[in-house]
Amino acid sequence: MVTLGPVGIAASGLSADHPDAEIDIAREAEALGYSTLWLPGGQGNNLPVIGRVVRATEHIQVASGILSVDVVPAREVAQAHADLEKSSPGRFVVGLGGAHGARPLQTLNSYLDDLDTEAPVVPAAARVLAALGPAVLALARDRAAGAYPFLVTPEYVEGARATLGADSALAVLLSVVPETDPTAARAAAAEPLRFLGTVPGYRRNFLRQGFTEEQIADVDDRLVDAVTAWGSLDTIVTRVREYHAAGADQVVLRITAGNDPFEVWLRRFAEALLT
Repeated sequence: MVTLGPVGIAASGLSADHPDAEIDIAREAEALGYSTLWLPGGQGNNLPVIGRVVRATEHIQVASGILSVDVVPAREVAQAHADLEKSSPGRFVVGLGGAHGARPLQTLNSYLDDLDTEAPVVPAAARVLAALGPAVLALARDRAAGAYPFLVTPEYVEGARATLGADSALAVLLSVVPETDPTAARAAAAEPLRFLGTVPGYRRNFLRQGFTEEQIADVDDRLVDAVTAWGSLDTIVTRVREYHAAGADQVVLRITAGNDPFEVWLRRFAEALLT
């Protein structure tokens, strides 16, 4: 099983203004005590970036959040994992997802079969799945070390923990906007929901969580408030703790910086949540 510390950091949404931006973020997060840096996979292949970040740091876990099984061949993932295990064992957490075809569960199962059987293998204990629905949560329980959901409520986390059981890892990606003005905060928090609400898997999961078609289409305030965290530092810290109390092993902060730079908020959240 992957062992995750209480708080991780997502590098998604950051503007990389120089080639080593991810390395700088990783080193700062490591120094502040964050246990995991999640690097976005998107529709590309971020294995080279993961390798550079692992080799440039000392102990922080580096997770792919996520590698798309529709894009990145299993053999490339397996080789990258094997190479990093030689020099930095346990540091690369293989986050997988992005099966968007007609049979996503079958696609994920076939991909995991390849990781299990083609040398070098990636053991289940080293991989997590970007799971939302009950079938993929069960797959994450049975064929991976755990799950990595996004845009979910604490109530969802309670249900996911029940499905996964006590022995699986549960890392929850949480959009965080440290902004106290409700209009500005909700506008920033709603940005990823505008597109993801049109993606079938996310839309179905919003419906499962009790939101209506109209609320999803309009990116209603109730939806925004339920699946993101915004407000003062204390308000957001309280919100993070709600996710922990609901069963999350790790809450991964996807920070949309307010008036202060990202690095400032990185330090403030570390001081509030890790000391």
